[in-house]
Amino acid sequence: MSTPSKLASAIALTFALAPGATIAGQLDYSLYGGVAHSDNINLTTHDPISQTMLIPGVNFSYNQQGEDLQANVIGDVEYRDYLGNRFRDQTQVELASQLNWSVLPDRLDLAVQDYAGIQPLDTLASDAPGNQQQTNVFAVGPIYHFRLGSTVRGQAELRYIDSYAEKTREFNSHRNQGALRFAKILGPTSQLSLNATVQQVDFYNNTDSNYDRNELYVRYVSQLTFFDIDAALGESQINYDRAGARTQSSPLARATLSWRPTESSTFSANVIRQYSDAAQDMMLMPGQSPLANTTGISTGDAVVSSEVYLERSLQLTYALRTERVTFSISPSYRKLGYGNDPTYDQTGRGGNIAIDYRLRPTMTLSAFANGEQLKYHTLSRRDKTVTYGLELADQWTQHWSWRAALTQQRRTSNVPDQGFHETLAYVGIVFKR
Repeated sequence: MSTPSKLASAIALTFALAPGATIAGQLDYSLYGGVAHSDNINLTTHDPISQTMLIPGVNFSYNQQGEDLQANVIGDVEYRDYLGNRFRDQTQVELASQLNWSVLPDRLDLAVQDYAGIQPLDTLASDAPGNQQQTNVFAVGPIYHFRLGSTVRGQAELRYIDSYAEKTREFNSHRNQGALRFAKILGPTSQLSLNATVQQVDFYNNTDSNYDRNELYVRYVSQLTFFDIDAALGESQINYDRAGARTQSSPLARATLSWRPTESSTFSANVIRQYSDAAQDMMLMPGQSPLANTTGISTGDAVVSSEVYLERSLQLTYALRTERVTFSISPSYRKLGYGNDPTYDQTGRGGNIAIDYRLRPTMTLSAFANGEQLKYHTLSRRDKTVTYGLELADQWTQHWSWRAALTQQRRTSNVPDQGFHETLAYVGIVFKR
């Protein structure tokens, strides 16, 4: 099933099963169209192809927080027409959808989630038009709530999860997941919970990679006026179905810390040590925000495969927001170790910086830069990729605006013919509801 039809099915399923729910949320959308020109659309070291693209699209958001139905759907559908006829035209979809229907208030919920995006066919190759594919992860299942006293609450969950990649067939899988959670309410702003999850993963085209994932962890959540903490600590275990495969286990640790010393500034840190895979990486973890409602779709960096890896990462962020200036800087570190095939074992160090400055009430000048130095240990390969650019946007009227952007992208590599340089120019208009 295609990504758009899966999203439609998810929404239709929830609404169809919720005859008593009031569907009256907030729908916002923007229609956009623009022209982009790249002097190296194929992102190669030699023989670059100059290409102009016509890019119409629509991004949208739907939000409802009712007693019976809660929904948060954000997405972008974009069509890329390569005017030089050197590449096939593409329709790309990016979305994050979360729907929850309270079948029996405070007792039984039905949860539906769907996540779609664009990922590379070959993560070692550049992000050229021929190295992109649509991916989708869909999940549905009930949540049963119960109480064990005035301050202890329980929750039992079941999930069916389906993952799909347009071209990488060994990624496609179905998963059965169960979870049992007990939460102790410590006060008005904090709680402590014990969580146990089991997941059975079966791949359609690569049964040798089937495995079970078991996790047991304690989670502490506190939300104060100036400080938030969401931390989990426990143990993870991976058991493969194939004969002779060894069981893998590792401590599990996740923590998100936020400090707001003033109304305009925020410091945050995100620390992760956990087993993961491409499908799990494409879904949003609890506490994360949905994808930004911006114009344009970018390609991710996941290795789309059936492999499980141990992820260790750290990201620090400082954000400032004033009446005229929005600024953020975020250094990061990540290390991925694959359990069965170490080909893609990697360490990445990088970060990004962005600033928006309001020149006048309707006009904003933006600048950004991001980069990463990525080392593949088994392949003895080192890549350094840097992207930076400027954008000018002006709000003509309440509904109409225009934007123009210039972006530079550079990659250097110790592997011959893997570096490139690209300049991309864009101009377009936007109609916002």
